[in-house]
Amino acid sequence: MQTMRTLIVENASGEKNNGFDVLYHNMKHGQISSKELTDFIRERATIEEVYARSMTKLAKSAGNFSQLGTFAPVWDVFKTSTEKLASCHLELVRKLQELIKDVQKYVDDQAKVHKKTKEEVASTNGAVQTIQTTGVALQKSKENYNAKTVDQERLRKEGATQREVDKAGVKAKKATEAYKGLVEKYATAKSEFEQKMAETAQKFQNIEESHIVHMKDIIQSYAQSVDETHVQIGEVHTEFLGNMENTSVESLIQKLAESKGTGKERPGAKPRKRKTYAFPGQNSFYSSSDSEDEDEPRKFRVEIKPVAPNNGTHQSRATIDELKASIGNISLSPPTTVRQFLDYIYLEFFTLAIYSTLYGVNVLYPLLLVKFPGLCGLSNQVRPFSPPKTLSNASLSLAAPLARAESSSSLSSTASLSASNTPTVGTSRGPSPVTLASQDALPIAVAFTESVNAYFKGADPTKCIVKITGDMTLSFPMGIIKVFTSNPSPAVLTFKLKSTSKLEQILPNQTLLFSDPSQSDTNTKDFWFNMQALTSYLRKASEQNPAASYYNVDILKYQVSSNGIQSTPLNLAVYWKCTPTTTDLRLDYRYNPESMLYPGPLSNVQVLVPVDGEVINMQSLPNAVWNSELNKSLWKLSDISEKSDNEGSGSLRAKFELSDGPSTPTTLAVQFMSEGSTLSGVDMELLGAGYRLSLNKKRFATGRYMADC
Repeated sequence: MQTMRTLIVENASGEKNNGFDVLYHNMKHGQISSKELTDFIRERATIEEVYARSMTKLAKSAGNFSQLGTFAPVWDVFKTSTEKLASCHLELVRKLQELIKDVQKYVDDQAKVHKKTKEEVASTNGAVQTIQTTGVALQKSKENYNAKTVDQERLRKEGATQREVDKAGVKAKKATEAYKGLVEKYATAKSEFEQKMAETAQKFQNIEESHIVHMKDIIQSYAQSVDETHVQIGEVHTEFLGNMENTSVESLIQKLAESKGTGKERPGAKPRKRKTYAFPGQNSFYSSSDSEDEDEPRKFRVEIKPVAPNNGTHQSRATIDELKASIGNISLSPPTTVRQFLDYIYLEFFTLAIYSTLYGVNVLYPLLLVKFPGLCGLSNQVRPFSPPKTLSNASLSLAAPLARAESSSSLSSTASLSASNTPTVGTSRGPSPVTLASQDALPIAVAFTESVNAYFKGADPTKCIVKITGDMTLSFPMGIIKVFTSNPSPAVLTFKLKSTSKLEQILPNQTLLFSDPSQSDTNTKDFWFNMQALTSYLRKASEQNPAASYYNVDILKYQVSSNGIQSTPLNLAVYWKCTPTTTDLRLDYRYNPESMLYPGPLSNVQVLVPVDGEVINMQSLPNAVWNSELNKSLWKLSDISEKSDNEGSGSLRAKFELSDGPSTPTTLAVQFMSEGSTLSGVDMELLGAGYRLSLNKKRFATGRYMADC
């Protein structure tokens, strides 16, 4: 019989010598299988535990059923049997939990073996790279040799001059020598490759055999535990049937007669009394139904009165009070660390932001003011940053008429500044949809898109809350699908995620990607594709959209660690001064290049500020647009960068004249985007042969980017 080693060696060859990658990743799949088996057993234990608890609850309910009537003794049989069934399942839970400990120990030992093996087979990986590189060079040299030889022969037949023939002969000789040298080099590389692959195949075989044997032992223990439980359950059912057969009609009636005997004399009739109940708001009295006992529990009438509708400021005030009351009743454990405190505030703020959207009132200001008492006035604030140059302090005249909002304005509400407005990358262009040959390096493109969410509180930079998330997308050309489907084992697409030290969390697409959990380098992380799943995904995408020239695939999502205001590309501080007739607003901003690895300009900068109190006139520097229907002012700014005036620092000022003041300071929203850079600095590098990176696109944009006083 052909041994497994022979099968592995023979099937690890092939035109591109991709066998090593296949064997190595197959070894890694073993560790994934072990963890998945652990998860399966743990889930089964959870199901059994839930079932056991439900059976225990059912047994208690059987004990609480009516103890009157001839059927009452049967409930004791049900109760006892159900309790025994619950015990059987709890015993299985205990056995499975012990088995999980054994599997987890095996997973840890397996990781150590894989790490050691990875170091031992490093030289084989080098031999693979050498033979692949030499093979490509040999193919090109062969083509050159054939071309030069044919060219020399053609010149001879065509009667060219001897000089031309001799010149072609020199080129043919050089091509022959180069080809011969590469043939010898390839033979040496092949010999070394075959020797190392034979040794490596044996290592992989030993690991696979040991892994399969161990997995079978685990499954055997699992099956035995389940089988023992089934035997115990069968015994309980047999006992239950026996008890029911022994419970005859005569025995039940006899028990009733013995336990509930009432004597032979008939009791006298007890006089009944009638009670009356008064209904509020009625003058007459109505009799209740007959009652046999004066101690009948009293009945209470509960009346729920609807809240009287309010409008205007009163409605907002009532809504705010109700929200304060309801939110105040939600108690959270007090934060004990700075990080817990920031998380607590972040939760508070975004919960209130949702309430603002739902109720259409400004609940953020009064409620956050309770959490963070301070002054919001213009005159009492210390500015955390100021533009280097003095801005004009010219008074704002109120004589000019109100400017009307543009009908095509891209910002109509705070909601439009949410993450849904973050531009989608990778769809504008992709790898060139050329016809791909199986021997070509296949082109793919990558796009990193990040979203920065921030909340600035007044002039205090320590109260800035920041959350940055990102997405990684790969784009595949249409022609790659034919290459994948025509090759039963395409080269495994492997890549390294670089500069990951700033990432708090990485969530890969588990359907398509594998990773090595034993990696110790905190600044990089290797991933490789499940090629069968990737091929299937791309095939379905092409069937749904056959006219597309490329297809985008979401690879992973991640969260970036932040350092408060230092992580924000645009620092903000807002100040309000509210009187019954006017509202003054100032927004200071500063470009922060330190937040970016490669600082770039912030484009499409827009600022949206809601102002209540019935604005009748507005003056602003620079000019803003007022939307009277939405009660919002909008600034659209040119690109902001270090090359801008004052190195990207500046202020927005506005004075609003009111007919129904004073205004309530609100939360303003900002949006911008930046091409060519990310805030995390994360990048990717393709590993192995067979693929090339044709485009690497990076971008970040605002999600919820807000400022309050």
